[in-house]
Amino acid sequence: MYNQGAVEGAANTELGSRIFLYEVVGLRQSEETDQTNYPIRKSGSVFIRVPYNRMNQEMRRITRLGGTIVSIQPVTALEPVNGKASFGNATSVVSELATSGETADNEGNGKATPVNAHSETKGFAKPPAEEQLKNKDKKGNTMTQAKAKKDHGDVPVNTYRPNAPFIGKVISNEPLVKEGGIGIVQHLKFDLSAGDLKYIEGQSIGIIPPGLDKNGKPEKLRLYSIASTRHGDDVDDKTVSLCVRQLEYKHPETGETVYGVCSTHLCFLKPGEEVKITGPVGKEMLLPEDPEANVIMLATGTGIAPMRAYLWRQFKDAERAANPEYQFKGFSWLIFGVPTTPNLLYKEELEEIQQKYPDNFRLTAAISREQKNPQGGRMYIQDRVAEHADELWQLIKNEKTHTYICGLRGMEEGIDAALTTAAAKEGVTWSDYQKQLKKAHRWHVETY
Repeated sequence: MYNQGAVEGAANTELGSRIFLYEVVGLRQSEETDQTNYPIRKSGSVFIRVPYNRMNQEMRRITRLGGTIVSIQPVTALEPVNGKASFGNATSVVSELATSGETADNEGNGKATPVNAHSETKGFAKPPAEEQLKNKDKKGNTMTQAKAKKDHGDVPVNTYRPNAPFIGKVISNEPLVKEGGIGIVQHLKFDLSAGDLKYIEGQSIGIIPPGLDKNGKPEKLRLYSIASTRHGDDVDDKTVSLCVRQLEYKHPETGETVYGVCSTHLCFLKPGEEVKITGPVGKEMLLPEDPEANVIMLATGTGIAPMRAYLWRQFKDAERAANPEYQFKGFSWLIFGVPTTPNLLYKEELEEIQQKYPDNFRLTAAISREQKNPQGGRMYIQDRVAEHADELWQLIKNEKTHTYICGLRGMEEGIDAALTTAAAKEGVTWSDYQKQLKKAHRWHVETY
């Protein structure tokens, strides 16, 4: 799964050339945000580079779009020294997620490390005084850093940053779409043995494609959900895997076919070729540690990536042997939306798990161009959710159940509509109940 990093242009004046990085959550998708150069990723943070002389204007615009600024940090990164990037500002804040606006053309397997002797405890330093005054939440509290979710403080983040990425090598690049399917989707495996990039299921890594963008600047990173467990496909702690679809669309004005820069780069990489990797990032999509939890997975297309990692951790023999402390005994249900049967990514793996663990895993497919919904239209994932809404609702009410949604933006609306109907049968308002689920960290969404 992919989400492009975000950058805004700098000003030309001396004062305006001071750049600050805004970490923003909660931006609503709208016609206005569609015109921005930072696609909205609902579950995570959007990072926006803002010149000093546009800070107030940008704050007002973010508020208008429904966003919340969770941190502001000055962008003053220097060139990496011996594989590590030093930050020259004594008041810089170390962000939890990837600072995708940083320069991304430095080679080497170095970690971007703040060298600040005056940073406060836990690695965070206070922002400048003017930022503290401007950056207040609704209660008047200063917001300098998004707090890590409870019980996730030891999750690795930003081992490698855009200004000092890890240089990995392609081990394999295999097609996932069978003959007769639509588009190109590849399963890529990268060698991590030369570095110390560690991650867990549900996180993402950044990929920096080579070359320059349309403005003549180095390409910015794109985020992709990891498709392998923390031990990798070979269960040796030396690899990471991605599920990547080549982005292809028609230009709205010229009608010309346009291909995604990074996705095309990845889909045609050959074994032995190098790739720039950053991260890992993300804590929204992490699995519960309880081996008796129930896991509902709603995915479309390459949104299957984190779901595959979950299922491997739960059911694969080699994984279970490698994780004696985690032996899954709960119930997992995957509802997977694709256009055609040949587009059922990892079909054989999923069917093998279903056959071996029929009481613990259920697979339901929504094949839009081959199946019909009750109204005679195409069968989409929201139609499958509606079909099983009562059963899903009963499962969701179980306090051990976590729901994960990953795939194309907009799929949540149909899912919410179906569950609204099911909850209403018991006099429950779904929107209110869903807020409780989110507060309890049992409702996880990553759409793009």
